[in-house]
Amino acid sequence: MRGLRLLHTEASCGWGGQELRVLAETQGMLRRGHEVMVAAAPESRIYAEASRRGIACLALPIARRGVAGVMSLRSLITERDIELVNTHSSSDAWLAAMALLAMRGAPPMVRTRHISAPIPGNAMTRWLYARATAHIVTTGEALRLQVIREARVAPGRVTSVPTGVDLSVFQPGDRGAARATLGLLGLREGFLVVIVATLRSWKGHSDLLEAIAALPGMKLAIVGDGPGRDNLRRQAATLGIEDRVVFAGQQEQVVPWFQAADVVALPSYANEGVPQALMQAMACGLPVVTTGVGAIGEIVSHEVHGLVVPPRDPRALGEALVRLMQEPELRARLGAAGLAQAAQKFSLERMLDGMESVFESVLRANRAEARAA
Repeated sequence: MRGLRLLHTEASCGWGGQELRVLAETQGMLRRGHEVMVAAAPESRIYAEASRRGIACLALPIARRGVAGVMSLRSLITERDIELVNTHSSSDAWLAAMALLAMRGAPPMVRTRHISAPIPGNAMTRWLYARATAHIVTTGEALRLQVIREARVAPGRVTSVPTGVDLSVFQPGDRGAARATLGLLGLREGFLVVIVATLRSWKGHSDLLEAIAALPGMKLAIVGDGPGRDNLRRQAATLGIEDRVVFAGQQEQVVPWFQAADVVALPSYANEGVPQALMQAMACGLPVVTTGVGAIGEIVSHEVHGLVVPPRDPRALGEALVRLMQEPELRARLGAAGLAQAAQKFSLERMLDGMESVFESVLRANRAEARAA
């Protein structure tokens, strides 16, 4: 595919798998010879991170919907002669759609939908998905089917392209060495459960704390930060398990935390696509305990790559963790199967191939429409 001028827009001021995918995809496309830039709110974490990683990132007022955001996007798209716009959140999708509306020779817009939150059924949202957007990318097949069903979009206009993992970075490692590196020497022989996720309620941290409280032999490391931090700390104190819970905060490098773990848990109960943390854990050869929310079932099969429990069920979650603690052979089998799954399906290059295919198809159709007009 020839190099193209691509603009990613991201209105989110949060920090998690969605924002990390935008940056990873941008860096990958740059390596493949495309000219790529990111538009983000100046107060956002992704703006700072993109700049730090050497990615061209422009600060625009797109965190919320407004005329300023529309006009700034329209000017940017025109001045940089953008060939395709890829939006990632609700606000920037609306702003980009309005910026492109009635623009002479407007480039097509691709919307990447990362989560499984319900899609409003009003007429304006249907216009955004079915008319203003040339193609929709989801991070999993379950999300693809949701878009087709709820937004009433033709199946041929929605493609699932799961997020890729850098398999040269996320690899199995020595557990004892990782714990020593992280200063977890007191856990050298202990059973450690790790969760790597933004501290949002629907990631299930509260259920995990409740499960751990009933399991005296286990310790928990919570890696990540977010709006739920203070509530989770209070809950750990109330449950009397502060001495068994490590709040690691936001970590630049999460690989050592995966390598230090015996098991990785992610008991989400809403909004999930295909969580990167699970793919990363599997790439590190770890068994996982999770739920069937969103598109998780597309990467984790019960009793094959991990154990799948009902959401919002701390008791079932605890029983799964106990089983893995007591059955090292099961941990080894699930971890090996997850590693093989990651090698086969989760590579970063596979994601980039999928996105290039979508972009090429959209641009081909756009050129055909221009000739017909």
